[in-house]
Amino acid sequence: MKANNFHEHLTTFFTKYLQMERGVSRNTIDSYKLTFLLLIRFFETVKQIKVNKLATCHITKDNIVDFLNWLQEKRKCGNLTRNNRLAAIRSFCKYLQYEELDNLYECHKILSIRQKKTSQKVISYLTTEGIELLLKQPDTSIRNGRRDLVLLMFAYETGARVQEVIDFAPLNLTFSSTSTVILKGKGNKERCVPVSKTLAKYLQSYMNENELSCKSLNSMFFNKYGGKLTRGGMAYILTKYGDRAKQINPSLIPNDLHFHCLRHSRAMCLLNEGFPLVYIRDYLGHVSITTTEIYARIDSKQKKEALEKISGLEVNVGKKSWQKDNNLMKMLKNL
Repeated sequence: MKANNFHEHLTTFFTKYLQMERGVSRNTIDSYKLTFLLLIRFFETVKQIKVNKLATCHITKDNIVDFLNWLQEKRKCGNLTRNNRLAAIRSFCKYLQYEELDNLYECHKILSIRQKKTSQKVISYLTTEGIELLLKQPDTSIRNGRRDLVLLMFAYETGARVQEVIDFAPLNLTFSSTSTVILKGKGNKERCVPVSKTLAKYLQSYMNENELSCKSLNSMFFNKYGGKLTRGGMAYILTKYGDRAKQINPSLIPNDLHFHCLRHSRAMCLLNEGFPLVYIRDYLGHVSITTTEIYARIDSKQKKEALEKISGLEVNVGKKSWQKDNNLMKMLKNL
């Protein structure tokens, strides 16, 4: 077994497997790279194995478990970060098991490592009133203010992820009686999203002002130097207007405002308008409807709390028929 086989496999994993075969996003690749930088540091500092001596024979279940424990004990990482690092290593092992049969058994053992339970995130979103207040903040008398207004409208109405907004090009916009945009999401999967006549009008005006052609491959939204906006730049824009809106009505703007809040806000708006979960799943580009169901659970909880507040009584919303049967419930509890 060659001493440098780990380096060969790791290079191929990042340059060919993830990008060409799996088509994963750049953000995922960057996260995976950080995982392996930490893993190499762990082997050097804890296991006393220099990077030039590191081989796939060192990628064992025991070593990976030690690495995960090191992340939590020494680097004070939480369960979520630990699980993300494990996901990157699992992905590498899924690739490696077909490339190096000598390490097949150890790969399967690593794949058997379980993730730790994490507390469910509280989803932050804006109501329709909150969105309206936010969109009133950009100063449309200046060029950047007009850009920021269209950018925020676009992000909210399309339910786009922040990277999808950054990468969006005019070429993927079609003006017609029913205007649409094509967004490229995780795994380079494309989805077609309709936009309102109001947003289409603002986009057309913005493109005319900035001399953007519908055939342009350049980013729709750019900074003052003409370059593509960064995640940091996008966060700055949202935070600036969020802070202004919060001064007017703090109850409408969540404290942890971030761009994904706009995506959550759109999903909740569609749900409140009566759109089926399957439609919302396709609209947001979720792989599984299980991901989308979280919005339905939030909506049910809100309705329950609102009814209890009005009536002063405890309300059961969406309770299953078998849950109403006290005898059956008692029997189930005794099992």
